[in-house]
Amino acid sequence: MENNLEKLKYPIGRFVLADDYTLVEIEDFIDTIRQFPKLLRQEVENLNSEALATPYRPDGWTIKQVIHHCADSHMNALLRFKWTLTEENPTIKPYNEAAFAKLGDYELPIDFSLNMIDGIHQHWIFLLHGMSPEDYNRTYFHPEQQKSFDLKLTLATYSWHCKHHFMHIQKALA
Repeated sequence: MENNLEKLKYPIGRFVLADDYTLVEIEDFIDTIRQFPKLLRQEVENLNSEALATPYRPDGWTIKQVIHHCADSHMNALLRFKWTLTEENPTIKPYNEAAFAKLGDYELPIDFSLNMIDGIHQHWIFLLHGMSPEDYNRTYFHPEQQKSFDLKLTLATYSWHCKHHFMHIQKALA
């Protein structure tokens, strides 16, 4: 049962940290960030309210909540990149994802979050394409984890995040 729940929670596996990332891997991560809004929209744009209310696992978020979560999460990611590119090792502001998912705006139609994701990712891709290889070594400090993270790792994490939640939606619809 526990192994089955793990597969439902992490259908593509847990994020695995590498020692470093090559420029080719970075380009692959950027491509995932670039493609995510279009793929997500194609997957969910014709879903009815019943399908959107489907959880991806028992006691898990609904498809609608996952979409709204991606908008919140990727908005925070973009800000983390901007802070890190303009400050020395800034301390970021963590947020309570589960509490966000209970707020009233998660009842809005998904188009609001899909449009946010489109805009956020356009800004993000433009920013990523303007970064130098050295910029990816810049860091921010995460106060909950009490350590610094570089932008290479952060990009890898959010590339995984896109695939992770996209698979949640696909599994919920299967």
